[in-house]
Amino acid sequence: MAVKVRIPTPLQRLTQGKEEVEGKAGTVMALIQDLDARYPGIGERISEGGKVRRFVNIYVNEEDIRFLQAEQTAVKDDDEVSIVPAIAGGGKRRE
Repeated sequence: MAVKVRIPTPLQRLTQGKEEVEGKAGTVMALIQDLDARYPGIGERISEGGKVRRFVNIYVNEEDIRFLQAEQTAVKDDDEVSIVPAIAGGGKRRE
């Protein structure tokens, strides 16, 4: 068994176009390191210095890790992890 990881479109070029990949159970940070070992470059786009980048949201079974144990949140076999880059923009429309 493995952890299912949903990859956002901007990072799929690093996963040979795959929308979903498998990773090892452990913690979120260990999962990111595992993914980076198999898909070089993905780790630096998601994390820096052992922390998830500010503009990246990670969900374990639809729970935001910021409200759990952040990078130390446990992930186990059959969990689903979603990596969601933050989207900037919006604001008042100029007329």
